[in-house]
Amino acid sequence: MHNIDITNNISDSLHSFFLNNTFSQKIILMDSNTALHCFPLLPVEIKNTSHTIIIESGEKEKNIHTCQYIWEQMTHHQLDRKALMILLGGGVIGDMGGFCAATYKRGIAFITIPTTLLSQVDASIGGKLGIDFQGLKNHIGLFTNPIKTFIHSEFLKTLPKRELHSGFAEVIKHTLIADKKYWNEITQNTLETQNWEKNIQNSLAIKSEIVTKDPHEQNYRKILNFGHTIGHALESAYLKTNTPLLHGEAIAIGMVLEAFISFKKCGLPRTEFLEIFKYIQQTFPLSPIEASLKNKIFPYILQDKKNTNNNIQASLLLQIGKAVFDIPITFQDIESSIEYYNAFRPH
Repeated sequence: MHNIDITNNISDSLHSFFLNNTFSQKIILMDSNTALHCFPLLPVEIKNTSHTIIIESGEKEKNIHTCQYIWEQMTHHQLDRKALMILLGGGVIGDMGGFCAATYKRGIAFITIPTTLLSQVDASIGGKLGIDFQGLKNHIGLFTNPIKTFIHSEFLKTLPKRELHSGFAEVIKHTLIADKKYWNEITQNTLETQNWEKNIQNSLAIKSEIVTKDPHEQNYRKILNFGHTIGHALESAYLKTNTPLLHGEAIAIGMVLEAFISFKKCGLPRTEFLEIFKYIQQTFPLSPIEASLKNKIFPYILQDKKNTNNNIQASLLLQIGKAVFDIPITFQDIESSIEYYNAFRPH
């Protein structure tokens, strides 16, 4: 985690960074929420010497049209290749802002200041950048790392409870794929009694170790996609309804469904599957998957980036704390998991 600074004082950390790094210009990309709640927490000298770009918040903005606006603003401010983009926000800002920076004039430097739990424990680590395209999650993108990431837990105090829930799904995922001991620890607590700083550090350690082994997701890194084959499809399908799901909410459902498939296909013990289902049910407001949406998720699943030759390849669990990747699954497996999920609620 050499390029990650976990700090209790964002002002001191940024001041030290800019003492040791010089850029021709600085521009801060943020959304309407982070402009209101997080931008004031930045040091005055950074705010006074930086251009700003503000976009609307939400996954719906993560598209090529918003990128065009960002590139137009970067061009308007005459940024050259020695400029720096500062990404202040959650996963959308990190993914899309990094994509814009990495492609503007064939690439300028950028740093990330993730402000949501989701982005602090997951989206800001690993160099995955991209945007949604034709309703498909992260369909256009590339791998490029920020030159520095600053993790400051104080930003979490600006989040509504629903956003904390969303980020916590990725904390749960990290324990399920790689750390049974920490799974046992977090499941002893409710959302309100979690140790967020410890959760962030543990998730960063897990993801950084996995990403270091496989930076471009050729094999082992795919285990980070547990819950995402179905979860991303649900997120995309619900985005077109009046009740869209946040990323973590969709992934929480995806983890239950893929844990069921793991139980059926990979030998995940039934007791562990029920343990996963019960804890996620207690932590997230899980609603049944609407019948009208069930068939709509399949086209999205067929576009999943892990697939090969039109075969659906999932990352599943052998047991809590141990995952496998490139496991072929079928539409019937997915339908069975949805039927079980809709019909059964563990107690």
